[in-house]
Amino acid sequence: MASPAPRPEAEQGRDYPRSTARIFGHPIHPKLVPFPIVCFTGALLTDIAYTQSANLQWANFSIWLITAGLVMGGAAAVTGLIDYFGDRRVRQARPATPHMLINILVYVLELFNAFVHSRDGWTSVVPTGLTLSIVSVVLLAVSAWLGGSLVFRYGVGQSR
Repeated sequence: MASPAPRPEAEQGRDYPRSTARIFGHPIHPKLVPFPIVCFTGALLTDIAYTQSANLQWANFSIWLITAGLVMGGAAAVTGLIDYFGDRRVRQARPATPHMLINILVYVLELFNAFVHSRDGWTSVVPTGLTLSIVSVVLLAVSAWLGGSLVFRYGVGQSR
């Protein structure tokens, strides 16, 4: 069994990059990010259900999930930016900037998606809303991988 990749910070004997947005020493950002991920993924699933059934309630579920994802994504973005700008070692970690830029792009796409989903009937989902949901979820998967690498490889927010 292969051993996990060593943490670059740990190899050099330095402290791990710290999370500056904390409550009682616990990082806030990792606690918030699952909410927009689940909401935007749920919106994609309800978009697919709508395209298969044309039941308007699925389109309603989609806009509700997108709105909740935008609210929680905004909170996750604020805490993520506090962490990013609060410790230069976070910014120096290779995945940090792509992680941030992809998340900003997803937020903008989902904001646009909310406006698309606010239209009436079939055009609220097909084809633009569904396409935006697919692109956002794929980008979120990439960003989640990068975020996981910040924690597990670079030790961001972990105890010293």
